[in-house]
Amino acid sequence: MRRKVRNVMTTEVVTASPATTYKELVRLLAEHQVSAVPVVDERRRVLGVVSEADLLRKQEHPHGPHKARWPESRRRRAERAKVDGVVAADLMTAPAATIGRDASVVEAARRLHAVGVKRLPVEDASGRLVGIVSRADLLTVFLRPDQEIRREILELIRRDLVMGTDRFHVNVRGGVVVLQGRCERRSLIPILVRAVHGVEGVVRVENRLGYDLDDTQVEPARARAHAI
Repeated sequence: MRRKVRNVMTTEVVTASPATTYKELVRLLAEHQVSAVPVVDERRRVLGVVSEADLLRKQEHPHGPHKARWPESRRRRAERAKVDGVVAADLMTAPAATIGRDASVVEAARRLHAVGVKRLPVEDASGRLVGIVSRADLLTVFLRPDQEIRREILELIRRDLVMGTDRFHVNVRGGVVVLQGRCERRSLIPILVRAVHGVEGVVRVENRLGYDLDDTQVEPARARAHAI
């Protein structure tokens, strides 16, 4: 069964309010050994995120923000404004990239990659913060025992693909799956391999499958008949 974000997320989340000061934000990051904190309102709705990168603007510009000498992008103006920020509302990146707790770990991984962040605040159906999911949390799916992965693959073959498991030998070691045996039809091989790739914890699939019938080749007579 494919795991959801709620199965891997951290539920104890360090947060800040819009009025949390710069120094208090630095203390929160250092004390809890995190690189970012969500900024929430009184109903725990996520307003934004303050990261180490946001706080480091002051280090980058110790003499304050430089006045722009040419038209600049909206993003550049927002980054420059953070140099003078003293509370979370001024320093945070908003809107925050978030994800729902019922999203799959695959969706979360794609979201992290798409927005280029290390962690995502997790919201419930009403938009309230209920956790946070990081890259490290998503990687826990690869800690599944090999035997557990093997059992799921055999169940997938039997239940989802409706094939006899006695036709196959499935070996899993370190998350690497070796598929041996014979499919009834050649066209079923890529379907089976793709399905096994989708099992959580699988690192790689080695395809050593054979087949009884090659149904991927069109007979010449049949091909001519379709051409007429």
